[in-house]
Amino acid sequence: MQFAGMEYLESRLMFGMVPGLESTRALCDALGNPEKKFKSIHVVGTNGKGSTSYYLAGILKAHGLKTGLYVSPHLVNLRERIRVDDIPIPAEDLDRLLLKVKAAADSVSAGRVAAGASPVEPTFFEVLTLVAFLYYAEQKIDVAVLEAGMGGRLDSTAVAGGEIAVVTSIGLEHTEVLGPTESAILREKMGVVGESRERAAGKRFVLGGLSKTLLDEALEHAAQLGCKCIVPEIREDIVLPNLGHHYIENASLSLAAAAQFIDGAQFATAAQFKYDDALALKTLATRSWAGRMQALMGPDGKARIILDGAHNSHAVRRLVETLDKYYPGKKFHCLFGALKDKDVGEMLKLMAPHVACWHITKTPYPRFRELVDLRSEMQALGLPVSSEGELSRSYLDQVLAARDSSAGTMDGNADAPLLITGSLYMLGACIELLKDDFAELEFFRGLEPTTNEHR
Repeated sequence: MQFAGMEYLESRLMFGMVPGLESTRALCDALGNPEKKFKSIHVVGTNGKGSTSYYLAGILKAHGLKTGLYVSPHLVNLRERIRVDDIPIPAEDLDRLLLKVKAAADSVSAGRVAAGASPVEPTFFEVLTLVAFLYYAEQKIDVAVLEAGMGGRLDSTAVAGGEIAVVTSIGLEHTEVLGPTESAILREKMGVVGESRERAAGKRFVLGGLSKTLLDEALEHAAQLGCKCIVPEIREDIVLPNLGHHYIENASLSLAAAAQFIDGAQFATAAQFKYDDALALKTLATRSWAGRMQALMGPDGKARIILDGAHNSHAVRRLVETLDKYYPGKKFHCLFGALKDKDVGEMLKLMAPHVACWHITKTPYPRFRELVDLRSEMQALGLPVSSEGELSRSYLDQVLAARDSSAGTMDGNADAPLLITGSLYMLGACIELLKDDFAELEFFRGLEPTTNEHR
């Protein structure tokens, strides 16, 4: 069943991404400024925003704070993006609030047109941000952890005006919007707290994943804005379900941000909320960020599948570093699929030393690379394809059976799980197929698949 609110949301796709806060601010005013009814923590950066946000929200919730989490993209269903205490927004509330945003946009537009101005046309992401603000206000949350969609200064989440901003990492991305250098991108992302000293003074940054040069620039820029900076050490006492040291780095940021927020925020019952590091570490040990170096365990207690949405060369480098650490010398059966605009050749070269058998696939999503094209790329690199097929439960079972049947003949690789990687779109489709079979995917049960054209 297609809800009317979802039809409105999908109508916003034609506007693409439009950096700027004018539309969001105008609609927040029309909706009674819901973003002012709870505290906010911003998470910005090139990589690591989602996991850092997820870890941070879990720590805050464990401390007794009613916590909102706003992240993107989703893997299976749009409702994943807007959560309160780890529960996705109900479909009925999502649809109702989408229509509320539509009514506000129609009203503001009518007033503008009557005054001879152009109507307001919020983008897909702006509409969802407004829905999140409304839902969090209705739910009377204590704090929202807001992952920026792109950049920071002109990202719609910036309207919330949080007192803390976490900067996870900086790399070249969206250079046509954010600037041509890492320095320019850093300033854009730090701008989430405000562009001027008047707006930003007294706010705090938690900084991680920056080179020495960028860190010095961040500290200087923060000083100009009148902001305090925290540069936490990487915590080696963290244990996570997600494999990979980069997740330890992100979790270290979440611990520092939680401590800053819980001990610095003013609540009506302030004595109730004191940062407890042991509680935070215990919580992190249970927080598995879905589809990112996520192990799905078989009945024997060993990993049967590893899911990782390594969708570009940078992410693949992280993937192979992690495989080297946790599965030294092992080679994997790999189910691989990728989008047309990705540097598949470079991704395959990086992964090849770690793969014993390649299985290639695609989903119906129109941007997915066709099997014939992917096979040609692999043949050019001398990589034989063991099997290929459209992604389905039957094909996935076929690949799992191939992995299981060859386990005894893989020369020390018998305990190497099936590796599924190459595209977040594919990861979402695989999670939908596997969610009833693995406890690690329980969150997705009851969520019906929705399109990710607007990822």
